[in-house]
Amino acid sequence: MVGNRAWFGGLFSGSGKRRQVSAEKIVLDLTPVQRLQSLKERLNVPYDETRTDHQDSLRALWNASFPDTELTSLVSEQWKDMGWQGVNPATDFRGCGFVSLENLLFFARTYPASFKRLMLKQQGMRTTWEYPFAVAGVNISYMLIQLLELNSVRPKSLPGINFIKVLTEHEDAFDVLYCIAFEMMDAQWLAMRASYMQFKEVLEATRQQLERELSLEDLNSIHDLPACNLLYK
Repeated sequence: MVGNRAWFGGLFSGSGKRRQVSAEKIVLDLTPVQRLQSLKERLNVPYDETRTDHQDSLRALWNASFPDTELTSLVSEQWKDMGWQGVNPATDFRGCGFVSLENLLFFARTYPASFKRLMLKQQGMRTTWEYPFAVAGVNISYMLIQLLELNSVRPKSLPGINFIKVLTEHEDAFDVLYCIAFEMMDAQWLAMRASYMQFKEVLEATRQQLERELSLEDLNSIHDLPACNLLYK
């Protein structure tokens, strides 16, 4: 798990009616290698708080999250309202790099209704000790990178192989999958009535559900994932 806090719990109901297929039956077509390479290059970019473009992205995230509230400084107590551990989000980005900020910003811009509902904890019975939204997002980015084996030369697991197939059809597949995973994680959280210290268990259950859905035989598009219907704009 990313970061220096340990939390995680529960089972998200699976979509068991579709037949799964073993990795040996998949013939991997890596013709659009450029998309995969571009994604891998994104994963290798650390967050650099001295870079103007990184600062601009961080401001954009704040503006998308709290459009009616001015951010006083990139180092501010205000960030805690979004679920960062301290006054400087750069500290939390160290665990996963710039891509974790890109993922959050994509979520906020592409599915603003889902983003704000999760950030503000607007649905379901909530506990006193909720998961911190932004730091949870960084952990989800890290979990996806590991699940999809994006740091390896070639994935060996079926979810990783199927993801590359999906990526050839949808250049934003990783970012959309991130949004889906965030929704799944929150649904797990509510189903388990989890609290802060159970976050690690929740994230592991989310990973297992994603693994099942990414192993479906007829998966050709990111929108074929059953959990995609959790997202709304």
